[in-house]
Amino acid sequence: MITYLYWALIIALIIAVIWVAARADKLWWGGGVAALIFVSGWIAYYFHFQQIFVKHWGGVMSITVPAGQYHMGATWKDEHLWIENYDPATNTCHFSEYSKGNLLQGRVTIKNCNPLMPRPNISSGP
Repeated sequence: MITYLYWALIIALIIAVIWVAARADKLWWGGGVAALIFVSGWIAYYFHFQQIFVKHWGGVMSITVPAGQYHMGATWKDEHLWIENYDPATNTCHFSEYSKGNLLQGRVTIKNCNPLMPRPNISSGP
């Protein structure tokens, strides 16, 4: 998957930098550059690439449903993932946004949602 290829590329760059630095007898320099590549790659993945990979190229992403809630659905709005969960204890539905880097997370709460209950059968006449 694309996520694994991304991290393989980052690790290959780190190994190449350390190898070149070791051959030049400047391992301290190579370690610093390798650390910079790793931190930059992690920041770029977490704040930019993760949801793009998942949405467009079959990347990997994990989200945990909060305890006591039921997952109802998920949808994409632009590059942001919206998850709908139902909390039976408070009878509310929660729409939670998972944006890039989790910086701008929206949340919508619908009170008296009750989505799991059967609807009454309403007939329109005899």
